[in-house]
Amino acid sequence: MANVTPEPIMRIAMGFMAAKHLFTASSVGLFENLASAPATLEELVERCRIPERTLRISIDAMVSLGLLEREQDRYRNSPAAAAFLSGKAESDLRPVLRFWDRMSYPLWMNLENAVRAGEGQRQFNRFSGEEQQIFSAGVEAFTAGVAAALAANYDFGRHLHVLDVGGGTGSFLIAILRRYGALQGTLFELPGACAVARQRLATEPEGGRIAVVEGDFFQDPLPSGHDVLILANTVHVLSVAHNLELLRNMHAQATAGARLLIVDLWMDESRTQPPAAPLMSGEFLIYSGEGQAYTETEVDGWLAQTRWRKLEHKALEEPISVIIAEAV
Repeated sequence: MANVTPEPIMRIAMGFMAAKHLFTASSVGLFENLASAPATLEELVERCRIPERTLRISIDAMVSLGLLEREQDRYRNSPAAAAFLSGKAESDLRPVLRFWDRMSYPLWMNLENAVRAGEGQRQFNRFSGEEQQIFSAGVEAFTAGVAAALAANYDFGRHLHVLDVGGGTGSFLIAILRRYGALQGTLFELPGACAVARQRLATEPEGGRIAVVEGDFFQDPLPSGHDVLILANTVHVLSVAHNLELLRNMHAQATAGARLLIVDLWMDESRTQPPAAPLMSGEFLIYSGEGQAYTETEVDGWLAQTRWRKLEHKALEEPISVIIAEAV
């Protein structure tokens, strides 16, 4: 016991401080203002329009966390910050940070109540217009690599019509249709998300091949006639009973032999790996009131009960993967 210290406990307990420092540094433009070249504290004060004393607090925190580097009196982005936080369009994680800061961070105050009660309060379909924009942009940025990986690692050339159920801004469909010029897509989402998706799709050439259909998949019929159906980042916001109901509804509207692609963050059988999965279960719970991360074995059981035959499980972008099934 003499060698046991509270360090691991304190490191975890202080994690919220590191996160909030990161959110703030991104929000005030610290990383993007270092995108072109290193700068002094005085130059950053002018660019960020933040008082020197408090900006230095933010800068010192980012240096201590390894996201900024200091050489004499000049600061520069670390390789990770330069790649993902400086404003590069294809790999910009700033919308994710804004989403977690503005929306998730306050909701995590309710985690204890949700754990004690056995359920949380559903947030979907309650967002303001601004909140929906922040949420949709954050989720799209978080899953951009996964969308590209799905388009690259599954052969959509065998299909004619793809339906993305709960597909957010349509970013998965954009990535897929960009590779497959003959494919037609349909996005099925809640009305608030559809409003953001229409704006997003209007900026992309592939948007003209994507129909946007508003609805709630537990209250409204899903669009029919599709030979491949995508369920990405949706299983984890639903209870077991609701996942079974949704899989039955999707099977009822699928064409014979249609493929089902379930993209998500799956836990191993110990329910501890990958580490992001059990942690993100808290996020899923506070947003949906009933969600959590699931294991592949659990999904296998659902597929068997809802007339889907599992074909394979393929890695996409760590730690996300896709389970592929076929309607029987």
